[in-house]
Amino acid sequence: MTDIILETERLILRHVDPDKDFEAMADCYSDPETMKYIGGETMNRAQAWRSMAMMMGHQQMRGFCFMSCIEKATGEWVGRVGPWAPEGWPAPEVGWTIHRNHWRKGFAKEAGRACIDYAFDTLGWDKVIHVIQDGNIGSMKTAEALGSKRLYSMDGIPEVTDEFCWIYGQDKPL
Repeated sequence: MTDIILETERLILRHVDPDKDFEAMADCYSDPETMKYIGGETMNRAQAWRSMAMMMGHQQMRGFCFMSCIEKATGEWVGRVGPWAPEGWPAPEVGWTIHRNHWRKGFAKEAGRACIDYAFDTLGWDKVIHVIQDGNIGSMKTAEALGSKRLYSMDGIPEVTDEFCWIYGQDKPL
């Protein structure tokens, strides 16, 4: 499952490959700063494996999911970015989680832009949202840089956290 789905100037976005991606993914999910606004809890290796399997299952069920984001120059796993729409979610989302080693390099914005275009042009979505936990200033700035606006708030992310969240989003351009 390593077919390239999207390519940007610096990144390749492809299906999750457990043999290539798991170690970096498990490391990312074990970092308290990375996970602070994504459910709030770090994951051990078994939990990270289940999360990876869930993403692969979402891909099979929906035909799309978070993709592994790979830096072209180094081949390093940068994070997971892409379309996401599990049962109970407020609307189809384009989300991102970037490994802390790759923060502040513009990768979330670069991959997020490609994924929003993919959601509109290939998946046929009319709008995208970004569910962002309160206090996650980096993701709020990324959403705004991608052209999304703050739409409304929610008391938690269904089955993920009870923490207050903001919903950012945008409609497909005419």
